[in-house]
Amino acid sequence: MSRIKDCFARLETAGRKALIPYVTAGDPSPAVTVPLLHAMVEAGADILELGVPFSDPMADGPVIQLACERALSHGTRLLDVLDMVAQFRTTDSQTPIVLMGYLNTVEVLGYESFATRAKAAGVDGILTVDLPPEESDDFIEVMRAAEIDVIYLLAPTTDESRIKSVCEKGSGYIYYVSLKGVTGSAALDVAAVEEKLKQVRRHTDMPLGVGFGIRDDASARAVSQIADGVIVGSVLVNRIAELATQPQQIPEQVSRIIAGMRAAMDA
Repeated sequence: MSRIKDCFARLETAGRKALIPYVTAGDPSPAVTVPLLHAMVEAGADILELGVPFSDPMADGPVIQLACERALSHGTRLLDVLDMVAQFRTTDSQTPIVLMGYLNTVEVLGYESFATRAKAAGVDGILTVDLPPEESDDFIEVMRAAEIDVIYLLAPTTDESRIKSVCEKGSGYIYYVSLKGVTGSAALDVAAVEEKLKQVRRHTDMPLGVGFGIRDDASARAVSQIADGVIVGSVLVNRIAELATQPQQIPEQVSRIIAGMRAAMDA
């Protein structure tokens, strides 16, 4: 059983939902990332989404774009991110890690080289924002051979046939984007999200994670009532940006946000 599948199975048995924080690797500097990952797990994170810095993150809003710029300014590249995962794995062999980014960085390395290195480092899943399922058969084949889950996005505008396609090709969990627009957009409509998740569940028994628009304990709790996973990113990256000149405070400060959401979800 994969680490992701095992994680969701354990949470279901315990009657809990997954809390899945996203941070960009190397933001605001490479030395912060691994201690931050451990701190988030200690605060209640179940799965970690680790962003791979990219120069043109078109699906992301200004918060994540600036995080990528901060990471890239220190020279953080895909191989550096894999090194961070390997370092994390020296003391945590259980928490799943999903890399999130854009296909170009993987293509530069080559699918097979990436899969081999990612598996060796301890990566469990990959989400490439700009790779549509219709064009991903070769990618899926290589990742599955390395036992790396390929995770896809669904959006409020996704039609029935594409939902079916994503559910057939994806593994690990489905990432449902709760809002139209880029990361950091406003106004989460929980009722609308619930209706869409019902539509998705007709096609798969994979866990459904919901991201975009989760900003506080209340929104995390509301989403945890209707989804299998709560994905939170921009609010954490904003806090990291605020503390960019005080990086030693980042693990503790971000952990406070995670712990509050964890408590709200479990209440």
